[in-house]
Amino acid sequence: MSLFTHACLVAGLAAAGGAVAADTPTSDDPYAWLEGVTDTRALDWVKAENAKTEAELAATPEFRKLEGEIRAILDSDAKIPGVEKIGDYYYNFWKDAQHERGLWRRTTLEEYRKPQPRWETVIDVDALNEAEGENWVWHGADCLKPAYERCLVALSRGGADADVTREFDLASKQWVKDGFFRKEAKGALGWIDQDTVYVFTDFGPGTMTSSGYPRVVKEWKRGTPLESATLVYEGKPDDMYIAAMRDHTPGFERDFVSRTLAFYNDELYLRGDGGGLDKIDAPNSANKSVHREWLTLELREPWTVGGRTYAAGSLLAAKFDDFMAGKREFDVLFEPTDKTSLQSYTWTRSHVVLNVLDDVKNRLSVLTPGAEGWKKSEFTGAPSFGTLAVAAVDADESDAVWLTATDYLTPTTLSLVEVGQVPETLKTMPTFFDSSKHVIEQHFATSNDGTRVPYFIVHRKDMKLDGSNPTLLYGYGGFEISLTPGYSGGIGKGWLEKGGVYVVANIRGGGEYGPRWHQAALKANRHRAYEDFAAVAQDLVARGITSVKRLGIQGGSNGGLLVGNMLTQYPELFGAIVVQVPLLDMKRYSHLLAGASWMAEYGDPDKPEEWAFIKTFSPYHLFDAGKDYPPTIFMTSTRDDRVHPGHARKMMAKMQAAGKDVRYYENIEGGHGGAANNAQKAHMDALAYTFLWNELSK
Repeated sequence: MSLFTHACLVAGLAAAGGAVAADTPTSDDPYAWLEGVTDTRALDWVKAENAKTEAELAATPEFRKLEGEIRAILDSDAKIPGVEKIGDYYYNFWKDAQHERGLWRRTTLEEYRKPQPRWETVIDVDALNEAEGENWVWHGADCLKPAYERCLVALSRGGADADVTREFDLASKQWVKDGFFRKEAKGALGWIDQDTVYVFTDFGPGTMTSSGYPRVVKEWKRGTPLESATLVYEGKPDDMYIAAMRDHTPGFERDFVSRTLAFYNDELYLRGDGGGLDKIDAPNSANKSVHREWLTLELREPWTVGGRTYAAGSLLAAKFDDFMAGKREFDVLFEPTDKTSLQSYTWTRSHVVLNVLDDVKNRLSVLTPGAEGWKKSEFTGAPSFGTLAVAAVDADESDAVWLTATDYLTPTTLSLVEVGQVPETLKTMPTFFDSSKHVIEQHFATSNDGTRVPYFIVHRKDMKLDGSNPTLLYGYGGFEISLTPGYSGGIGKGWLEKGGVYVVANIRGGGEYGPRWHQAALKANRHRAYEDFAAVAQDLVARGITSVKRLGIQGGSNGGLLVGNMLTQYPELFGAIVVQVPLLDMKRYSHLLAGASWMAEYGDPDKPEEWAFIKTFSPYHLFDAGKDYPPTIFMTSTRDDRVHPGHARKMMAKMQAAGKDVRYYENIEGGHGGAANNAQKAHMDALAYTFLWNELSK
């Protein structure tokens, strides 16, 4: 891939891997002992609570049937095998019933066009685990162009963010003896050439940031000890993540050093042949990308430069060498409106494909640079429905893209498109549930401050507006992440087919309307996200779609913080709550694992002036033993080294001690995703849907 995108690094920071020991908890917290992730006492508590939840939810034939149906969907051989072009082959990572941890495999485009392609196995992770006595989970491979003979493969124990990197030979399909190896930590290796890599990882005391990510990046030569690697850049302890990478685009080879201070706050440097660094002098808040001769900047704040002000949410383009020479002349490739935002953009060899959200509906267009500027045209054959996603097949060599289309009721379709030509449909996901009786609608609720908040609703066509429908409301509302319609066999089988209504709220804090939508709910304004979600809940009841006793909610990670606040601030609105891999103790969050990296989103609880507003959305502190709360289940993973399982453990223990209607389930593996394989995911999903149906259909 010829695109170097700094935004990709920022977006992927939370998946970088290695746990950081928690700071000493406050002595006045009676449940602080549950922060000991693998302490015997804490794990004994976890096992006891798991057993209670299993006995309540998983002991019936109905549960086992649902779990089996979800597992069959996840294991289905008929799913679309998404591929990545690496050299002459198209690679796919695949899990099914016979390969729980997965196969990294490859085929040709000619084969891939067939209904049943022939695949060549490259790495069998299950076989590797058996041979090595490990529990590896696949974290991806970085293969060195243009020969694509060697790859740096990342593997995680049990699905944690922490991983190891090992060198692999694609020709022999063998691990390279005495090849590059990075021991388990958060960080990575990145190719410079076949005998040199960038390494950013845990080099020992003082080399990791307060967020638990690499603070130091070095250049490492093959055959030399890691201790002799040459320092490239060292960040500050309170930075978030330091990294370096080479853009291997033929004719445009460049090296970059990235200094991420916080989410959406980073510096990018061009590294010269002598090792000197030249800063790309664009706003820290802008997403910076370099493709061949072009620099593109996706603005998150207004920027006045060169005598002109560019709006937040705009996409700008300039010649990279001209920019580095001091010129500040930009072409505006996209400018947002009140209804539109830039979802993404994709470079091919000679075009940029824009993917714009218009009231949370995707619209595609094509921009082509030429001697007379940029020409805009329609994306030929783009579907008029659903969520659309575009990815380049090989931006170095072609104008081909992968195009996927989906919605809540329509299985995903994958097409191969030569930009400007009619799409060639290659694969269609099978139908996993009967959606013929359902319909998708979009509505808008009005939040406390008058803001229109969109939400999608999926329901039976003959739904009665009498408040009787069991309804599941899902949300996230953070880190500028947009929730768009997508097909889920699990939701269809576990909820819609049974007669449930499914709702997704596009609340502030997300990215549905660009940076402004995200920034509207940062720090002291976090309450707006929660007011938006409550407004959607109230709108569902007002429309007669559901009622309080029939309305359940679900959210994970930042969405777990969301539903934790619904639990503690709006308990009267809901009949049941599923809280997954959540943040809940906002006094401690910045001292637990990767929590310090999220202070730009929530604030710093160690500053009294910021704790003053953070405590207003800290569910662990908002809990009142004297109040009534709806039935709740907390779900997390012991191996989650991103959001500490202590959040869920402590909240469960506090509510349990107060005699509330709560239950708990902690998967021993799984990382932040909650599950390390399809069997675990099916079990977790079945627990959540069974709990919700039990509570909401009474």
